Amino acid sequence: MNSELLTERVRLTQKKLRKELLTRVLDEFDGQIMALPEAKRGQKYAKMAGSPFSFFRGSAYLFYFDASREWFPYHSSPERPTWIQGDLHFENFGAFRSEEGRIVYDVNDFDEGYLGSYLYDLLRMSVSVALVCRTKDIGADGQKEAITAYLDAYANQIRRFARRKDDPRTLVFDKDRTAGPIRKLLKKTEKRIASQFLEGVTTLTRTTRRFAKSEEIVPPTPQERRMLEESWPQYLQSLEWKTKRSDGYYAIKDVAVKHGSGTASIGLDRFYVLIEGEGGEQALDDIVIEVKEVRAPVPAYFMSYNEAFWNYFGHQGKRVIVTQQAMHHEADPFLGFLTMDGRHFYVRERSPYKKRLKADKLTEKEDLLSVLDCMGRITAKLHARADADMKHGLMAYHSEEEILRAIGPDTDAFCDYIAHWAIAYAHQVEEDYALFVEWLDERQERA
Repeated sequence: MNSELLTERVRLTQKKLRKELLTRVLDEFDGQIMALPEAKRGQKYAKMAGSPFSFFRGSAYLFYFDASREWFPYHSSPERPTWIQGDLHFENFGAFRSEEGRIVYDVNDFDEGYLGSYLYDLLRMSVSVALVCRTKDIGADGQKEAITAYLDAYANQIRRFARRKDDPRTLVFDKDRTAGPIRKLLKKTEKRIASQFLEGVTTLTRTTRRFAKSEEIVPPTPQERRMLEESWPQYLQSLEWKTKRSDGYYAIKDVAVKHGSGTASIGLDRFYVLIEGEGGEQALDDIVIEVKEVRAPVPAYFMSYNEAFWNYFGHQGKRVIVTQQAMHHEADPFLGFLTMDGRHFYVRERSPYKKRLKADKLTEKEDLLSVLDCMGRITAKLHARADADMKHGLMAYHSEEEILRAIGPDTDAFCDYIAHWAIAYAHQVEEDYALFVEWLDERQERA
C-alpha cells in the first residue's frame, strides 16, 4: 500500500472513530439520561446545526468527556474544589437589573453549577472565545491575543482577591466599574422602560392582563396550569424570608409555556407566570416569572462525587438558585424552587432589562479585548465569592487562594498554555460540527 493510500485510511479511520464516539455521547445524554422525546431532540439538534458555536453550546457533555480525560498542569487540588458555573461561554454574560435596582453586567446562567476545578470554566470559556473569533475571521494569533486578554484579567483579579485588595462579596460590574462596549450597553439598558418587555409579551383585556400568544409563548394545557398552581405554595416557601413580600404579591394572574430559548436546555419544560405585583389588575407593574426545569448538572457526570454537595442539593432547583446567590452580590429576590410531576424546577424573574452584548457588534479589536477583560474579572468574582464567604457551609476555605496557588507565579505561561489548548480544541469542535451535521443528515434520512 502506498503512502497516500495509507494516510487516507488513517484519516478515514480517525474520522469514523470520532463520529462513533460523538453519536454515542449524544445518544447517551440526550436519549438515555435526559430522555428527550424524538421531537425535542430534533428541535435541539436543528439549533445546534446552526454553527460550530451553537454546536459547542449544545454539547457541553462532549466537552467534559474530552477535557476531563486530559492532563492539565494548572488544576487546583481536588480536595479543595471551586464552585464552578459549569457552562461558561461568551453568550452567558449579559446586562440585567440586580436586587438593589442597579443595572449590572454579569453571568446570567447557573443551570450547570457544580464543584470542580476552576480550570474547567476557563477552558470552556476560552474555547468559546476562539470560536467567536473564528466567526469574525480572526486568525490564530488574534485568537490567542483575545483568550489571553480574558485569562490575564482573570488571574490578575484572582490575585487582587487573594491579597484582599478587592472583596468578591461586594464587587459588582455596573456602569461606574466598566468601560467600552459594556458600559455603553449598561447605560443604554438603564434607559429601557420596565414595562416595555411586559407590554411585548402580554395583552390587556377589559378586566386584566394576560400573556399574548406567539410562536414562542403558547397557552398551557389545563393539566399544566393545574400542576403549576398546585405547586406554587412550594415556591413561596422557598423564597428568602428577608426579601419575601406578602403571598398576595405573588398571586398568579396567567400562565404560558415558553418555547425557543437556549440551546442545551431545549427539551426541558419552561413556563412564564404573570404575578400581581403591587398594583391592580390593569397596572403595568405586573412581573413575569420564569419557571424552568433543571436536571443534574453535566459536570457532575465527569467530576469527583461530593457527598456533602449532594446532601445539601438533593433538589436541583435549589442547587441552581443557591449557585446564583453564591456568585452574585445582588441576586434576584424572586429566586426559588418547586417540584412538578416529580421533576425539579427553579424560579426567577424574567428581567425586563435583560440584554446581551452580541459578538457581531464588536467590530474593533479594542472593543473585543475590553469586553473579554471584564468577562475575565467577572469569572474571578464568581469563583472567589462562592466559597467561605457564603454561609452555605460547603467550603471552609477561600477559593481564590487555592486558584492562585494552582496558577503559580508565571501568569504568562499559564495564559499561553490554556490559549494554545483552547485554539486546538476549537479546531476539534469545528471537525466535530461537520461530523455532527453529517450524522444528523443520515439520522433524518432514516426517520
